[in-house]
Amino acid sequence: MKQLVAYITCAYPDENFTEDLMLSLKDHGVDFIELGIPFSDPVADGPVIEKANLLSLKNGFKMENLFNISKKISRQIDTFWMGYFNPFYKKGLDICMDKAQDYGIKGFIIPDLPHEESKKYKKVFQNNQVSFIDFVAPTDDEQRIQTIVKNAKEFIYLVAYAGITGSGKDENLTMVINNIRKYSDTKVFLGFGVDEKTAKEKSKNVDGVIVGSAFVKILLDEHLTNIQKIDKISKLASLIKDEIN
Repeated sequence: MKQLVAYITCAYPDENFTEDLMLSLKDHGVDFIELGIPFSDPVADGPVIEKANLLSLKNGFKMENLFNISKKISRQIDTFWMGYFNPFYKKGLDICMDKAQDYGIKGFIIPDLPHEESKKYKKVFQNNQVSFIDFVAPTDDEQRIQTIVKNAKEFIYLVAYAGITGSGKDENLTMVINNIRKYSDTKVFLGFGVDEKTAKEKSKNVDGVIVGSAFVKILLDEHLTNIQKIDKISKLASLIKDEIN
């Protein structure tokens, strides 16, 4: 059974909505939640997720919102904190680690902390039994892939193409996937550009997919009530889960 990871923007429009959405997604086939931490300069994200980030910050998002939601929900569905390094650094990495351990957070996904720079923090993650999720890009050669995936835990985040989320490009990833499999038995999840139209094709040869912009687009739809948003996102999650299995 291939797995589905759902990225959602934390605390947008509010904490209660995020909690209800996470639980609904769990009931509609989602295996893991990427709880996205709003940041003012999300360099790896396209306009959809960037807009949700900015709106959440405008609403007054604080790291306490992340902690409150995680405390209530993260033991009910496996949750990863996905965010840029600045919010973690500003709050204090040790504080974030303590909270993550207390709440049962599975790992951190930090797109602007590449493998080389993450090395000095890896011990902190290991000591707190929290995984650091590494990214593999289509441009990585075999030697670099071997280095990145050697000690990978939980899953390896395979970027579908060079660029930003949501742009839906296509690249042949066969060689990259083969190289990952050569050096690691850890699950490989593919992200960037995955939606109900592309999920089936993009899920080939990997263990699951990560969907973000397709869900956040519904999150931003001002014509829908909050209940309608949760219903529509959840139904889309069910559809994608069926498509990849």
